[in-house]
Amino acid sequence: MNKTERNELMISWVTISLAFAAIQSSDLFGGFSPFIRNFAEAFIISLVAVGTGFIFHELAHKHVALRYGAHAEFRMWKMGLMLALFTGLLALFTPFKFLFAAPGAVYIYGPNITRKQNGIISIAGPITNIIIALVFFLLFTFFPFGFFGKMFGFGIIINLFLAMFNMLPIFPLDGSKVIAWDVKIWALVFFPLVFFFLFLF
Repeated sequence: MNKTERNELMISWVTISLAFAAIQSSDLFGGFSPFIRNFAEAFIISLVAVGTGFIFHELAHKHVALRYGAHAEFRMWKMGLMLALFTGLLALFTPFKFLFAAPGAVYIYGPNITRKQNGIISIAGPITNIIIALVFFLLFTFFPFGFFGKMFGFGIIINLFLAMFNMLPIFPLDGSKVIAWDVKIWALVFFPLVFFFLFLF
C-alpha cells in the first residue's frame, strides 16, 4: 500500500466516523458540555464500529483482487465525504436524520478478470462485514453494558447494515457484480441479512 492510498483511507475513516458520530449524538442536546462529551463518545464508538467495517471491507476487495493478479487501489471520493459531513451536521442541527456515506472505493484494473473472479472480489467485502459483526457479537456477549456494550452493539448493527446495503443488486454496488456471477450465492447472502433487519426493527 502506497502513501497516497494509506492517507486517503485514513481521511475517509475519520470523516465517516465524524459523520456517524453526528448522527448518533443528534438527539443528545442539553447543554454545551454534555453535547461535547456525548459527541466524543459517539466519535470513539464510530471509529471502532464503523471504521473497522469500512477499512476491512475495502481491504478485503483489494486483497482478493491482488490474489487474481489485478491492480487494486483505494481512492477516496471527495464529494461523497463532503456529503457525509454535510448530512451529519444536518442531523445535529435540524430534524433531518439521514446520512449519505460514500467515502470511496477500491478501483480494480485487471483486463483478464472473469465474471466469477469479479463476483468473488465483490462478495469479499460484505462477507468481511458479516465476520466483523460476528466478532462484535461475541464481544457483546461478554460486555453487554456501558460504553463497550454500546460500541459492540453498534458494531454488530452497522456491519450487518454495510453488508446488506452493499449486496443490493444495484450498480455499482457489490451485489450487482455478485448477482451477475451467481444469483444463488447472492440470494444466500442477501436475504438472511434482510431478514435480520426486518426481525430487528
